[in-house]
Amino acid sequence: MRRRFLPIDAYICLALSVLVSLGTGSSIAGRVAERIYAQEVEKHQAVAGEIGGPADETVFRAQSVDDLLSHDTFTIVSPGIHYRNEGAGFYRSYYLYSVELPNGERVAARVNGESVQSTGDSYYSGDSILPLGQVVWEDLTQDEMFLNQIESRDPLTRKDFYVDMVGNTGILAADLALETPKTMTEVLTVFICYPIFHAIGSRLGIFPPYFAPKKKKE
Repeated sequence: MRRRFLPIDAYICLALSVLVSLGTGSSIAGRVAERIYAQEVEKHQAVAGEIGGPADETVFRAQSVDDLLSHDTFTIVSPGIHYRNEGAGFYRSYYLYSVELPNGERVAARVNGESVQSTGDSYYSGDSILPLGQVVWEDLTQDEMFLNQIESRDPLTRKDFYVDMVGNTGILAADLALETPKTMTEVLTVFICYPIFHAIGSRLGIFPPYFAPKKKKE
């Protein structure tokens, strides 16, 4: 079996390009991404009294689907982290949990984890008071893959709406918001720098040119 290796000049140019890309990705792109992300976090800050914000003692505690449908806004109280362990799935670009109501009925809910309040010493004890939410009418049966995910343990009681407990607080996860621009910048820098380094090396006579210069006609 014949093995093919890149010529030494390719390895040198690739190594130089990677070094440059690590610098640009970690410094320039990283600082820009952090600044933009900080602005997004501030813009989408959870506010009490708004959807996705913490629910205080004045917010109605829903016990059933009828309660959800009869109130403009509400909250749901779930034991510990029970609301996160009963099934979930991606609906469009949203991550919805299968949340059980106190009467045993089950609905899909989009939850802002930053606004969940625990009545115990930790999230594993006591109750979790979910954020302020509202009903969003949506035919969930249109996405069969989503239903297979979220109903892996128990079926939803209603599939014609979901509960939005995120509202305007939804932002991209920090790791994705910060790492993705850095990675893309690093890859792009490699593609840009590689031919530049090779062209410089060819001009200096260190590397053979990829394209032989055309001979001038006499």
